[in-house]
Amino acid sequence: MNLHTLQPAKGSVHKEKRLGRGEASGKGGTSTKGNKGGQSRAGYQSKRGHEGGQMPIQRRMPKRGFKSLNPTEYQVFNIGQIDHLVEKYSLQEFSLENLYINGLINRTAKVKILGQGELKAKVTAKVSAISEKAKQLIEAAGGTVELV
Repeated sequence: MNLHTLQPAKGSVHKEKRLGRGEASGKGGTSTKGNKGGQSRAGYQSKRGHEGGQMPIQRRMPKRGFKSLNPTEYQVFNIGQIDHLVEKYSLQEFSLENLYINGLINRTAKVKILGQGELKAKVTAKVSAISEKAKQLIEAAGGTVELV
């Protein structure tokens, strides 16, 4: 056996049947694509999510509630976290500027304080929003609240 005498096994290699070359070829006429319609034509592309005329899933599913197109997103801090941050960064004032300087929020963030936890330090809070409970806790500790 030499390299120039190698041949594929008998019957393993055969000519591909050419499509659309007359009825006698066995695959003439519609060239195995069936009759009419987009899929039988050249250049056919199906759209992503197309369900063949069936009502699409996004139209079959029920719509519920309301979703705002421009929601207000807050960076949230709890009262317990404020106590910890005042100690760690020795803050006199819990304001957007101080939080940004210490790398806790980004430049455009809005801050909201929520009332979970306990507050021991006397703090002046200058934030975008605050819950009623948090406001009461800060004022009870001797601090003040200012909305920016």
